[in-house]
Amino acid sequence: MTRFLHTSDWQLGMTRHYLSKRGDDDPQARFTADRIETVRRLGEVARQEECDFVVVAGDVFETQNVSAQIIARSCEAMASIGLPVYLLPGNHDSLEPGCLWDGTEFTRRCPDNVCVLRDRSEVDVTDANGSVIAKIVAAPLTTRHPSTDPLAELATSLEPTQTPRILVGHGQLEGLSGDTREALISRAPLDDATARGALTYVALGDRHIAWPVGDDHAAIRYSGTQETTSFNEDTVGTAVVVDLDDPLTCKTIKVGTWLHARVSQEVAGEADLEALRDRFNSFDHRDRTIIRYDLHGQLTISQKAELDEIIADHETVFASLEPSENRHDLTVVEDDASLADADLPSWVRDAAEELSAMCATNEDAVSALTLLHRLVNAKNPSTRAAEVTR
Repeated sequence: MTRFLHTSDWQLGMTRHYLSKRGDDDPQARFTADRIETVRRLGEVARQEECDFVVVAGDVFETQNVSAQIIARSCEAMASIGLPVYLLPGNHDSLEPGCLWDGTEFTRRCPDNVCVLRDRSEVDVTDANGSVIAKIVAAPLTTRHPSTDPLAELATSLEPTQTPRILVGHGQLEGLSGDTREALISRAPLDDATARGALTYVALGDRHIAWPVGDDHAAIRYSGTQETTSFNEDTVGTAVVVDLDDPLTCKTIKVGTWLHARVSQEVAGEADLEALRDRFNSFDHRDRTIIRYDLHGQLTISQKAELDEIIADHETVFASLEPSENRHDLTVVEDDASLADADLPSWVRDAAEELSAMCATNEDAVSALTLLHRLVNAKNPSTRAAEVTR
C-alpha cells in the first residue's frame, strides 16, 4: 500500500493588515513564523501516518518576492520533513521568467528531498529499494492569471496504468465557486481519467478549505491550507492522508494552530453583553485567534460603555479583534441614568448634558459620552473624569 500526504496553499510569507503590532506583541511575526512551523508539523504527521512522500499542490510561497529569510527558513522546514516532497508552482509562485524557483536563494537552499514539479513529465516515486510505488504528473502554472484549464488536456492524454498515478493541479474546480468565472478546472476529464484507470487521485490546490467533506473515498480533492488565511475558513488548517489502495481512502487531519472566526450577535441588554463576553472567553488559544465581530441591536450609552470594556479587555488577548466594516450596525441611544447618582463636579455634568443633546446626530458625541460612562464606573471617578476633559 502506498500512502502520502496531500497539502497545499502554504503561502509562506503571507501578511495580513489586521495583524498589527501592539506593544510587545507582534501577531504578524508570530503568524509568519507559525506558517513555517506548521510545515514541520506536517512532516511529523506524515511520519506518524507512515506516509511515503508529501505532495504540495501549489502556492508554496505567498509571492515571488518573499524575503531571503522566508525562503531559507522554509527550506529548512521542508528538509525536516525527512520524506520526498513534491512542490507544484501555483498562481502565487508561478513558474514564469524571473520566478523564485530559479532564483539563487532558492536554488542554493533547496533540500535534497524536495522536487519542484517544473513540467508535465511523469515523475516516478520510488521506495527505499528503488521500486516505483507511484507516478506523479503535474500541471505547474506559468502565469499568475491562467486563462485555460491546466488539467483537461493532460488528463485526457493519460493511458491506464497499474501503478498508482497522482495528478497535481492548482485552480478552482467548476461547481464549487459561486462565481463561474473563477472556475478554471473542468470536472469531466478528471472523472473520465479516474474511471478508465489512468488516474488514481487528483491532488488540487487553490481552494483553502478542505473538500469534499464526509466522503473518504473521493478521488478528486482539495486538502485545504495548512494554516487559516481568511474569515471564509471556519476551522484551523488541514491536510489529507491518502491511501492509494483499492478502494482509495482519505483522511483529513487538522494541523493548524491559527483560527479566523466571525462573531455575530444581537445585543440589546445586560444578558446579551454577558453572552458576548462568554462567547469571547470560549475560544481556545486566543493569542492565535483572529476575530471579526458584527453586533446588531440597540444599547444605551451606559451599556455601550460596558461593551467597550468587554472589547478592550479582550483586545489584549486575541491576535486581532475588530468590527466588521460592512456588517456591524449597532445603534446607541442616549441614557445618562448612571451619571445621575454619580458624585461628579457640576462642569462634568454640564458636559454630559451637552453631549447627550448631540447624540442623536453626532457619533463623536456618542463616543465621548460612552467614554465618560466608562470613567465614571471606574475607580476614582472624579479624578478620571477630570483627566478626560483636559
